[in-house]
Amino acid sequence: MDFSFGAEDEELRGRARTWLAGHLVGPYGDARGLGGPGGEHEGVASRRGWERELGRGGWIGQGWDLPAGRYGQRRLPLTGQVVWAEEYAALRAPGRVGHIGENLLAPTLIAHGSREQQDRFLPGIARGEELWCQGYSEPDAGSDLAGIRTTAVRDPVDGLPRVTGQKIWTSLARDADWCFVLARTGPGSRRHRGLSFLLVPMDQPGRIEVRPIRQLTGTSEFSEVFFDGAVAAETVGGEGNGWAVAMGLLALERGVSTLVQQIGFAAELERVLAAHLAREAAGAGDPVLRDRLVRQWAELRTMRWNALRTLGSGRSAGSVGPVGSAGVAGGAGGAAAVGEAVGAPSVAKLLWGGWHRRLGELAVQVRGAAASAGPTAWAPGLPYEGGLDAEQRLFLFTRADTIYGGSDEIQRNIIAERVLGLPGEPR
Repeated sequence: MDFSFGAEDEELRGRARTWLAGHLVGPYGDARGLGGPGGEHEGVASRRGWERELGRGGWIGQGWDLPAGRYGQRRLPLTGQVVWAEEYAALRAPGRVGHIGENLLAPTLIAHGSREQQDRFLPGIARGEELWCQGYSEPDAGSDLAGIRTTAVRDPVDGLPRVTGQKIWTSLARDADWCFVLARTGPGSRRHRGLSFLLVPMDQPGRIEVRPIRQLTGTSEFSEVFFDGAVAAETVGGEGNGWAVAMGLLALERGVSTLVQQIGFAAELERVLAAHLAREAAGAGDPVLRDRLVRQWAELRTMRWNALRTLGSGRSAGSVGPVGSAGVAGGAGGAAAVGEAVGAPSVAKLLWGGWHRRLGELAVQVRGAAASAGPTAWAPGLPYEGGLDAEQRLFLFTRADTIYGGSDEIQRNIIAERVLGLPGEPR
């Protein structure tokens, strides 16, 4: 695949760099570098303001499969989206708080929602004014999402679904305005049948309770959410079709956003490499550790080119939906394209989950004994927040990388059963 930046991309790079430099000032400049892995609690107010600043600049929704400007957004090709992401990372712009709405819900509404639903919800996302969270996993239905027990029953008076149940590992739930919820609407239904994809406003006192989950890092990016007859405003894709909508959304989760994620990984790796080079200059280098860091760099480059190849082949094979969708309409790519489209997201998750976890281990190994001593965070009865440095937080947070977003075991099963055609696990 020929993936190169043309003259238009480089012109966009200059405009993006100039815009970012001119707007990353004041509180937004102070928020540079905040909001990374394990740091979603950092500078939330400034980052919410920054989201609105991005919306005013038209930088939200670049990859939406819609005419440019319908909701105030730019329309950029794949190369342009990568250029923007590279410049964003290079200037250490604040971690995005609106990515769930922009990169997950919005493309799903474009693919499965009505025009009325798009007109109702996409403008708020494009302006950076409304934040979303995802209500999928439950205490007994994490990787096995088809086992969810949260229900939604239509109210006999207003006809709207009333959601009752519990969701867990809900990212950004404390700050979200809306939640898209997968719930069981078919009485007596089992597994994949009878599910619906619902849009639920979070501001429902007495009907929705958010309880933060304290992590190893001491922060609470995730929460558990309890619904007690909460009103759902919309059903996307029709009642009972929630599984197809939910699976389409999960495919989007590992599209262009994977490349953006890797750019952040590269910045983390650079900091670890710089720390190792400093130790080498001081005569405390470790050749074995150096070899592992080189291998880590090479693996990141391989992941980047694999992601670019996958996105490029998906588009040439007649991809359906927005950029980054894993759905393939057949034809040019045939069965091979379908197999790659199904397996590519799982392969990507396996690659980056293990890679990032190893980077966390390397970060503390480069620090040596100092990485396990000193912070007041480890003292009994004291909060972690503020007591961990960047390397320690990276190490602790990445323990979960091979679990959240679909565990390694589940990804291997998907590849084995749906791509390679191997027998399924006994159930």
